[in-house]
Amino acid sequence: MNAPNRLPLDGVRVVEFTHMVMGPTCGMILADLGAEVIKIEPPGGDKTRNLPGLGIGFFRTFNRNKKSVVLDIDTPEGRAAALELIGQCDVMLENFRPGLMTKLGLDYETLSKRYPRLIYVSHKGFLPGPYEHRLALDEVVQMMGGLSYMTGPVGRPLRAGTSVNDIMGGMFGAIGVLAAMRERDATGRGQEVQSALFENCVFLSAQHMQQYAMTGEPPPPMPARVSAWSVYDVFTLAGGEQLFIGAVSDKQFVTLCDVLERPDLAAEPPFASNAQRVAVRPELLARLGAILKDHRADELVPKLEAAGIPYAPIVRPEQLFDDPHLKASGGLAPMETDDGGTTEVVLLPLLMGGRRPGVRQALARVGEHTQEILARLTGRARLKPDLADRGGSHG
Repeated sequence: MNAPNRLPLDGVRVVEFTHMVMGPTCGMILADLGAEVIKIEPPGGDKTRNLPGLGIGFFRTFNRNKKSVVLDIDTPEGRAAALELIGQCDVMLENFRPGLMTKLGLDYETLSKRYPRLIYVSHKGFLPGPYEHRLALDEVVQMMGGLSYMTGPVGRPLRAGTSVNDIMGGMFGAIGVLAAMRERDATGRGQEVQSALFENCVFLSAQHMQQYAMTGEPPPPMPARVSAWSVYDVFTLAGGEQLFIGAVSDKQFVTLCDVLERPDLAAEPPFASNAQRVAVRPELLARLGAILKDHRADELVPKLEAAGIPYAPIVRPEQLFDDPHLKASGGLAPMETDDGGTTEVVLLPLLMGGRRPGVRQALARVGEHTQEILARLTGRARLKPDLADRGGSHG
């Protein structure tokens, strides 16, 4: 029987050559699940640590529970150390530009000859094909993969408001690792796993592709969609507050009208069934909007909750730090940062045996674990004392 505090991936060792979001997400998931994840940073540290603007939170968000080792893999000594370290690991992760790892001799084809049990995960813009040598960003593939078209209003393609493909690409990389480890148990051999931004985005758009295949009609962007439900929209309440309200069945519509103290609305013949209401949806939404503009959110929300009507306030990211459900369910946890401060971080959205995989260590400082990890290498005498201070980069 497993020890009560043992995590599923205890004993698995991962070496990570990644930056930005996609590769680090994969490593973070494996680390949260108990793997020892060793993040290789270039001299001076991963540039993701110092991104401005919308990128400022990337490093803290996707690099917890990892160890940091500084190696200059542009040097023979650094590559030799990296090569030996890879041989001590079950899994290697990378997400650098096409061709870089081959140039350094750290590609799967080269490494698998020496380490046949190695599971090697490449996080790329595209899987093999005509596009595979293109550089890709989350926003690039959102435009190519149908997501921006479906998100924005007609004529105004709009990217999603977060790095959805980078994050999900890292998730698929982690899923591939778990499957490859299971297969290695049976065959004794590792394999290369590839996860790609473009294919990930197409997967997100797959439901709309099938919509077209079944109807022969191109799906309109979401802001212009023909909803399957009559009441499924954002309404402006008293004081300018906004609230999403959904009534997706005839029973819920009648209940909503009762909550609004307008049972007469549900009794009107044009609103008798969902199909009839969808046919006159603009008129119905205008009627509801006129009613709801006089309701206060703090008074209406408890009534909707009690009646079982789907609703949602329009929440900004910074407000989630105080979300009562996230706090009560253990979705936020304190983490010591690399500058000695403390922040609340969002944990993996899952429970395993009633436990929420959490934060086990402070966010690593640049090169904090270099000596600890390199001391395990039999060839460590080859390393020069100033190896971590050289000016190269593997970005």
